[in-house]
Amino acid sequence: MTDGTTTTSRAGIRGFRSGDGPRLVAAWARSAPADPVTPDRFRSLVLLDPNFDPDGLRVAVDGDRVVGAAYAVRRLTPMAGTDVEPEQGWIPFFFVAPDHRRRGLGRRLLTEALDWLAGHGRTRVDFSSYTPNYVFPGLDAEAYPEAAGLLGSLGFRTLYEAAAMDRTLVGYRMPDDVVRRVRELTARGHRFATPTDDDLVDLLGLAGSRFGPDWACTIRACLTAGTPLDRIVTARDPDGRMVGWAMHGAFDAVDERFGPIGVLEEMRGTGLGEVLLHLVLERMRARRAHSAWFLWTGAQSPAGHLYRKTGFTTTRVFQVMRREAAR
Repeated sequence: MTDGTTTTSRAGIRGFRSGDGPRLVAAWARSAPADPVTPDRFRSLVLLDPNFDPDGLRVAVDGDRVVGAAYAVRRLTPMAGTDVEPEQGWIPFFFVAPDHRRRGLGRRLLTEALDWLAGHGRTRVDFSSYTPNYVFPGLDAEAYPEAAGLLGSLGFRTLYEAAAMDRTLVGYRMPDDVVRRVRELTARGHRFATPTDDDLVDLLGLAGSRFGPDWACTIRACLTAGTPLDRIVTARDPDGRMVGWAMHGAFDAVDERFGPIGVLEEMRGTGLGEVLLHLVLERMRARRAHSAWFLWTGAQSPAGHLYRKTGFTTTRVFQVMRREAAR
């Protein structure tokens, strides 16, 4: 995807058209074999997104082959309320086929995507933390060093890093100290349970008001798609107030994908987050999951420290990047 070459790609660039999907998915697999996408996932993340605009998905075509793409998106419908974030745009992904690299095509694709967003008044562009349909948390610069160089040359700067983590569940058992903590909290009147239908009102209210509208959107979307309620464990305090939850299977119906998890800030330090984490890991193992993984946490955040204490190790690091127009 770098631009330092003496040849120029002959590929033409245009907006997405009917018939591009299968060829785009195939080109994506050739271009980013560590992160392929299925037709179903492409459909749900891109084509069915209410914010999708075919002109924002810039497609590079050489003859009858799709050889690259860059996806630009802006909000047409708000996550919550009426805010469509009129200055904000995103580029969730871009790629160039291996045999078309070092010809300037990646730069052309990204420039067209940025120009399209600017034409719609977007002065701030993030790669690639678009919610709720993010493809990647950000850029894995180790896996894609050429893409990192190209984004940097176009003015993108790293805001922060997100760590993806994994842990095996083979032989998992809840630690004795966590078992004791569950008993202590329960004896004090805390309740841990699978939510009922009526509990979802409190759960969505907690997620949306204290953790962001995208959290509530994720929970609502997965349950609407058929994710069973027993993938969720909720926590209520002795007064009956919902103070936290943890879950798995929320994204793409992948049972081994953990999260999201949320605990009210004023309840942190009580061991509640650790208890919820282990209660869900216990359920995952009962469903014969061999591992638990997730894509996004702050490596040095309290959550990151909790995950490492629980046996998770960092498998990838993503840079969340931003470009702001000169003022």
